[in-house]
Amino acid sequence: MNPRECSLASALNVVGEKWSLLALREVFYGVHRFDGIVRNTGAPRDVLATRLRTLVDGGVLRRVPYSERPPRDEYHLTRAGRELAPAMLGLMRWGMRWVPGAPAGPTVFTHGCGGQLDAGIVCTSCGERAGAGDAVLPETGESEPANRTGEQDR
Repeated sequence: MNPRECSLASALNVVGEKWSLLALREVFYGVHRFDGIVRNTGAPRDVLATRLRTLVDGGVLRRVPYSERPPRDEYHLTRAGRELAPAMLGLMRWGMRWVPGAPAGPTVFTHGCGGQLDAGIVCTSCGERAGAGDAVLPETGESEPANRTGEQDR
């Protein structure tokens, strides 16, 4: 069986590890230094260093020097990293809704104007917001049709 190759699989190669996503959460919250990211995520230092390197190599983060002696860098979002905001917010909200006992935590990103950003899916044709049963992927070629009945109970 050949695994289905797609952009999701490619994206997960860059951002799909637990410590990568938690490091991104911290950078979105304004924590840019390695020690702060370690402290707030609980990630092992060696694992976090590897994940940050992957995020930098993948174009999601960029290193910005803040000290020459000793040499130290901060981590800042690139444009590609900033474009992960809807996905990050969506995962946070999904966790609050569907993972029993998940702590609430902040789930708001703020726009430059001061308003809150939303992670909704909107149709590019009509501008309508898509509901749970409205998002349909192109036919897969599988013998059974994809489930299109919308949100299901756990």
